[in-house]
Amino acid sequence: MHATIDLASIAIRARNVTLSLGNTEILKGIDLDIAPGESLAILGASGSGKSSLMAILSGLERASGGSVMVAGTDYGTLDEDALARARRGKIGIVLQSFHLLPTMTAIENVAVPLELAGTTDAFERAARELEAVGLSHRLDHYPAQLSGGEQQRVAIARAMAPGPSILFADEPTGNLDAATGAAVIELLFDRQRASGATLLIITHDPELAERCDRIVEMRDGTIIAERRP
Repeated sequence: MHATIDLASIAIRARNVTLSLGNTEILKGIDLDIAPGESLAILGASGSGKSSLMAILSGLERASGGSVMVAGTDYGTLDEDALARARRGKIGIVLQSFHLLPTMTAIENVAVPLELAGTTDAFERAARELEAVGLSHRLDHYPAQLSGGEQQRVAIARAMAPGPSILFADEPTGNLDAATGAAVIELLFDRQRASGATLLIITHDPELAERCDRIVEMRDGTIIAERRP
């Protein structure tokens, strides 16, 4: 089996993906194709398996069975080092809890991962990305000095700074009030449109799901419905 596929037609392809922990089946044979530049919502209640599916599609977790191809690479053929290399710069992830390093300023939180990946203009790129999310006046502030919405903006800047072709967002507004969350979602879609990235949002919020090009609904580890808003 070749490790590359036609990237003109597919960004992510999952075939019969399963995930088991002990005797518990978390994912039960997921088939899913996501087109380049598409925004897709995976909608479901807590425990439906949606975050587990995101973890597998983003390379954070290994599937128990089936195949996953992301950005033209067959994840199943890669060891941990090769998987890390395959993800680097191509996959951006925004999580519900912002996961900023408390001892680093906003610009350092964005720039240091770029530096570790070998980017020579890491701080210049970080400053541009923070400006794009409206935080050019907060570059030298630490996470504890930022509001929840500002911290999530830093997290979005960090995810977008390497120029990923695929962006994952897992309950990105889960720790924010309604107004702040709405502003963060606007920003997320703005950055996706500006970059042309594929966007996959994990959510339990039907209103947020309706913003996407397509909605996949999950329950009990399976896809039960798929539609376009």
